[in-house]
Amino acid sequence: MASARQRPPLPEGPYLVVGLARSGQAAARLLVARDHGVVGVDAGNPAGAERLREVGVEIHLDGDPEELVECARCVVKSPGVPREAPLIRRALSLGIPVIGELELAWRLIPNRFICVTGTNGKTTVTELLGHVWRQAGKPVGVAGNVGTPLASLAGALEEGATVVCEASSFQLEDTEAFAPECSVLLNITPDHLDRHGDLDAYRRAKLQAFMRQGQADTAIVDRSDPGIGRINLPGKAKVIDIATEELPFEPTGAWIIGAHNRANARFAVVTGLVHGLDSETIDAGIATFPGVPHRLEPIAEIEGVRFVNDSKATNVAAAVAAMRSFEGGVHAIMGGSLKDDAFDELAEPVAERCAAVYLLGPAADPIGRTLAPTGVELRRPADMAAAVREAAAAAVPGQVVLLAPACASFDAYSDFEARGRHFRALVGELELGTAP
Repeated sequence: MASARQRPPLPEGPYLVVGLARSGQAAARLLVARDHGVVGVDAGNPAGAERLREVGVEIHLDGDPEELVECARCVVKSPGVPREAPLIRRALSLGIPVIGELELAWRLIPNRFICVTGTNGKTTVTELLGHVWRQAGKPVGVAGNVGTPLASLAGALEEGATVVCEASSFQLEDTEAFAPECSVLLNITPDHLDRHGDLDAYRRAKLQAFMRQGQADTAIVDRSDPGIGRINLPGKAKVIDIATEELPFEPTGAWIIGAHNRANARFAVVTGLVHGLDSETIDAGIATFPGVPHRLEPIAEIEGVRFVNDSKATNVAAAVAAMRSFEGGVHAIMGGSLKDDAFDELAEPVAERCAAVYLLGPAADPIGRTLAPTGVELRRPADMAAAVREAAAAAVPGQVVLLAPACASFDAYSDFEARGRHFRALVGELELGTAP
């Protein structure tokens, strides 16, 4: 188990923080707290951004004038801002360093890091590891896309705490020196190709988590995943494959629904053992994990029909895994906004597991064309409320109404969480008998 390594110093300021949503705000506050001059800019007006003025950040909202770059010696880019954005291109053309919030925070947090990346399952494994560490009585900080920006942990952790950090491709593509002592690669399937351009570029971003690891570090992977297979990991870390690693016990827990969650649990076992936790403690932590909202989240059982919220299934691979978590009789609610994904891989699990599919949003037509040859009933409800009503009316005891969109949510919701909350509320109305 590697000790925390020395961090390189930050580039000199003043700093321009581009993108002032959650991670951008945390980055700006972190820099101001260390007496750096900070200007923040956002093309929109994210909630909470105005309050940065109270701590001394000069902010510019509802626009991103390129001339702001010229006042900075370093740009900190939020993950939601693409590298092709005009302001970022301008900084790079002037030779001004551009780093992400992940890189910034890592350089200012001296603790040992576990980085969890992959296409699907990142939040579940990150939160699971945090739960296992807390159950073991070990200090831990959990951050990333799970809701807590990594930058907010700087100066707030115990000296010996372990940081478990979920890292997306958007975060990793902006790293320069980031080198976690343990990196976990869950899986790789096509996602965010509208941002990265192609699968190779997306994969390269993910592999930044391993690029600078040394021989004392650990890389934990699942070679049984088709997207990983025999891929050569960059870096020099010791590689552990959960697919072939002999475990001292088989993890159990009510949240372990489907093969993908069994793999997530195995990742937790191996990661815990690598970091010196004993088998009994890891087993107990996994067994008591409550699960994560919007990830195969059981909502209710009404007259023998189960309702399950997997709103986080925002890509095809996640929706496939969700459907295959049930033996059959699935009434799947799918669709939403498009992001350059192909839907061909949905056909087989729909044919195998689904009694009907309810298609929503701009993706309804392309998904419908893909699924038409399966012979499974395809419905086109007007909206989510209609989809839940129709699925509930059609399902019989022993069947499942599953929200597994295979798409982003931005056609109708601010994010997948808002979509999942709406699904929950609609099912709640069914339970109360108040649904129209």
